[in-house]
Amino acid sequence: MPSVLIVDDQTSIHEMLDAVIQPTGFTTAFASDGTEALERYKATKFDMVLADIDMTPMDGITLLQHLKEYDPDSVTVIMTAYASTESAVQALKFGAFDYLQKPFRVDELIATMRRSMEYRALQTQRAHALVAASVGSPADLEARLVGQGPKMLKVIQQVRKLGAVRSPALLIGESGTGKTTIAEYLHAVSAAEGAQLVRIDCSLSSDQGFVEGLLGVNGEGGAWIQNARGGTLLLQQLQALPLEVQKKLVSVLRSTASGFRLICTANEDLEKMMDEGRFDDELFYRVASLPLALPPLRDRREDIPLLVQHFTNAAASPLLDASQIEFTDDAIGVMTAYHWPGNLTELNQVVTKIVSTTESRVVTSEQLPLRLHELEHWPTLAEFWAGQARQYIDRVLHACQGDKAMAAKVLDVDEATLG
Repeated sequence: MPSVLIVDDQTSIHEMLDAVIQPTGFTTAFASDGTEALERYKATKFDMVLADIDMTPMDGITLLQHLKEYDPDSVTVIMTAYASTESAVQALKFGAFDYLQKPFRVDELIATMRRSMEYRALQTQRAHALVAASVGSPADLEARLVGQGPKMLKVIQQVRKLGAVRSPALLIGESGTGKTTIAEYLHAVSAAEGAQLVRIDCSLSSDQGFVEGLLGVNGEGGAWIQNARGGTLLLQQLQALPLEVQKKLVSVLRSTASGFRLICTANEDLEKMMDEGRFDDELFYRVASLPLALPPLRDRREDIPLLVQHFTNAAASPLLDASQIEFTDDAIGVMTAYHWPGNLTELNQVVTKIVSTTESRVVTSEQLPLRLHELEHWPTLAEFWAGQARQYIDRVLHACQGDKAMAAKVLDVDEATLG
């Protein structure tokens, strides 16, 4: 039977959730705070963790980070009050499977737990596949790069060019913009058959054993770098790597980088960090020879209807024909106007949750989370028209194959106006 660890500082919540969850076939265990939960998880791995976000001394997000540090395959669902939705979005960025907004319905809770078990099963299958170095076919991975707007078309074009070489690549963008998907695609099209993609999250650099796993003890690279030989080394959130580790990494890369393809991701401006003395200059020039900037979702709103359909179809399962579910124009309008701080990750979570819990084939704006309706996130009329103008300019530039002089002549504007 699947097991769930319920983490909340209120005993009444334990009792209520136990009464609801037990009849569904899950075994339950309890912890009153994040510290106790982490100890219990290390003693007995649970299939999923259901944790409140607001606890002391260790809150839900800190617990989530420690769980991911200890067990990258852990599955955590965060419970949050409406006032903490921004924190919930932050939890998604740190790897939460989903979040539930209190007060939530019993059917919503059970549906989320069942989806988490499907995800857990998929993770297990995928872990076995990674031993054989499979991250999916290039065609399947490229199909996940969804968008027809000028910015995304430009990204897809650049990604294809990066796939034709094995030089180091730097993927820059906010959390949730698709950097990992692109890294997997680049590995799939450029690595030798059977080669592995080794992922290293640099935000965990304070974890004991991280430096040894990355750098080793003899200057020739640790186990992670050795495992990447012939394949791809993916350094995620490179901006989080301490400066002293950056300098040591340069030395390791000098002697080992030819043995694998290096792909790095960052959600900060590394060049600015370098100018401020927070990033090693040699490491920057070593990793940034082929930079690719990924736009946030709010800057390519025209792709949102396509992405909603894509995530709806992806939610399909033998028990759920998601392809029969439609979002109304008013729902798409609200989703297009929202600012999506969690980018594709947040949109995917919203669509998947709605598709998994809706009782009707047609999804209206009333079924969307309340935060999507907050007026302060809607663009002003001036911002809207400025965005439309920018999109038109980008389309003309694309049609002119980037020739600004030709585009300026078509638009009858000064070339400097094109930016």
